[in-house]
Amino acid sequence: MSLRAFLEWDARASERIRVAEKPGVVRSIAVFFAHSGDSWFWGIAMILLWRSGNSFWKEWAVVQFAGISVLAALVMGIKFIVRRRRPEGEWGSVYRNTDPHSFPSGHAARSFLIATLAAGLGPIELAIILWIWAPLVALARVAMGVHYASDIIAGAALGAFFALATLRLYQPFLLWASHLIGVAFW
Repeated sequence: MSLRAFLEWDARASERIRVAEKPGVVRSIAVFFAHSGDSWFWGIAMILLWRSGNSFWKEWAVVQFAGISVLAALVMGIKFIVRRRRPEGEWGSVYRNTDPHSFPSGHAARSFLIATLAAGLGPIELAIILWIWAPLVALARVAMGVHYASDIIAGAALGAFFALATLRLYQPFLLWASHLIGVAFW
């Protein structure tokens, strides 16, 4: 299959699950999940968790925050190299205006990074919830018409891979992250 044929297939497949222009409960649920992966939300959540948590949650929040930050730079770099335009549509103008490129999906990358890090850091109950949430965020991005299916697949793979690398290099990463924000855990 040629790249052009694949991209046409990807656009058709993505259009089949799109609900952005269809009012109703499914659209409302998709809007909720599409926004639940926003970077500002997770940045604030990790700062609040760090400020109010015990040492376990402080460390957890720092690793997540640093991972989200580094991954965001990586995703943006790839987006500016690939420069794939987002699907046309009315919903998500904030995304289209601030970031007109769709490949890979930053929301999918971020949600799978968060879920994968949670699986490695614990607690298991939170990891399970986040592993249910992550694919819903990714699918909602396609359903709301701001990404193609291949964008979320690439984003999910990138986020999970980066999280696994982070877990593999956990102690050096934690040391670097703590220096980055000026906090020591030891």
